[in-house]
Amino acid sequence: MTTADRPSLLLVEDDPALGPMIAELLEPDYRVRLVANGQDGLHLGLTEPWDVMVIDRGLPVMDGISVIAALRSKGIAAPILILTALGDPDEKVRGLDAGANDYVTKPFDAGELAARLRALTRTFARPAGPVSIGDWELDPASRSVRSVYGGQVSLTAKEAEVLGALAAEPGRVFTRDELLAGFFHATDQPGVIDTYVHHLRRKIAKTVIRTVHGVGYQIGDAND
Repeated sequence: MTTADRPSLLLVEDDPALGPMIAELLEPDYRVRLVANGQDGLHLGLTEPWDVMVIDRGLPVMDGISVIAALRSKGIAAPILILTALGDPDEKVRGLDAGANDYVTKPFDAGELAARLRALTRTFARPAGPVSIGDWELDPASRSVRSVYGGQVSLTAKEAEVLGALAAEPGRVFTRDELLAGFFHATDQPGVIDTYVHHLRRKIAKTVIRTVHGVGYQIGDAND
């Protein structure tokens, strides 16, 4: 694979041994840029295009969650995997709610990290800007859905990703396994997709996502 063919990856990791080790591990498949503090990571994340980012939770100058939240607030939609030494589920939830797409807990298996990154960079059409869904409009940058009648609903990062993927390809029926591999952790079960579909229907409209029995889910029309 040539340099031009490899996806670009921003790695923000301050550990002087672990950072270069991860970069060396990923270099055969990615064009890796390694920086060692949150401020430099935020600057590069905002000023250069990236196919995927790997950001450590505990960083000097600016912590990883703050970096991710700032990137998302500026409309940066690149997939982000957060590395964390904290196994507390609440910490993982904080990272996901800030806008991370996935997480890996330290110490991690190199094969798992590579697999999670492959899932994040798997081809899913992602809307570049607002997209209409019946009487609603999804804005991926702000993670919100607005009604033509003036209402607005805020979404979590995962809700916005799932809805965005469905809305970007209205003719496609997604299986649970496809959505699970693209947007959730390896330890999650396919039923988590049903849970997020339920949340989106409850927040927006029952018709926002259509169930294709025996196959999976497809974007609906979300007309009130």
